[in-house]
Amino acid sequence: MHNKSFTRILLTGGEGKTSSRIAQLLDSQGYLIRRAGRSIPKPGDKKIGEHALFDWFDDSNHDELLKDVHAVYLVAPASMNPEEVMIPFIRRALDASIKRFVLLSSASIPENGPVFGAVHHYLRQHAPEWAVLRPSYFMQNFTNAGHGHGYSLRHSGLIYTAAGDGRVGFVDADDIAAVGFHALTDKEPHNRELIITGPESLTYDDVAKVIRSVTGLNAKHIRITPEQLTERHKASGLPESYAEYLAGMDVSIRLEGMEDHVTDTVLRVTGREPRSLEQFISLNKTWFSMDNQKAL
Repeated sequence: MHNKSFTRILLTGGEGKTSSRIAQLLDSQGYLIRRAGRSIPKPGDKKIGEHALFDWFDDSNHDELLKDVHAVYLVAPASMNPEEVMIPFIRRALDASIKRFVLLSSASIPENGPVFGAVHHYLRQHAPEWAVLRPSYFMQNFTNAGHGHGYSLRHSGLIYTAAGDGRVGFVDADDIAAVGFHALTDKEPHNRELIITGPESLTYDDVAKVIRSVTGLNAKHIRITPEQLTERHKASGLPESYAEYLAGMDVSIRLEGMEDHVTDTVLRVTGREPRSLEQFISLNKTWFSMDNQKAL
């Protein structure tokens, strides 16, 4: 990449789980950061980098957002067909002589697969420098009250899935961000997909056991049907097609072992081991405290 002090990196989804963490890493190394999202900090809030309003579905300021940018981190909107807005944006960036792109995708979604797959394919075909991050499920889902798992754990100690005994290589967003940082800044482009997992593959029964062991909360995994899970996703505000797709992923985890893998990506790219779920829950132990639950 260019000289750090003159290298501006655009982070879409600027306040999201991975973008916010990548921003901290970039800031610590002296990079210029432009964080683009649906909201900007209130005056007086101390936030890293410059901030700009951004909507994938409104391109009126996209050219301005891409001005003086050297690399772009792409976080898709919640849509079954994000390529309809993401590929035109990438074309604009290429026309603006931006060379490096890093896409946040999913371990469950290969190139040309649903949702992110078409964007993955476009980057491989057209971007001079690219990487596609394909992380497994985020550990933060269990400590975020805005996510279905986090909400139900806080309110009832329960985890609802249609995944049965299927296994998942849960990964900490800190580890995903560390890989993303390298993909954005390493001198040599990665030019490949990077499947990112934690150090072990676990069932949701295993997850509940870890939470019980570390926190004392009587966590339990409740097995429900895909139809019931779809309704839960819809109740949280997701469009029906996306809710059905997510429930279907649980079925694939149960029947096909779609997320049952462990990779060395975090160690290979960052030089350190990924965080285990037990370590993650220990670091966030107070989140599961009864006092916090009663406060909600």
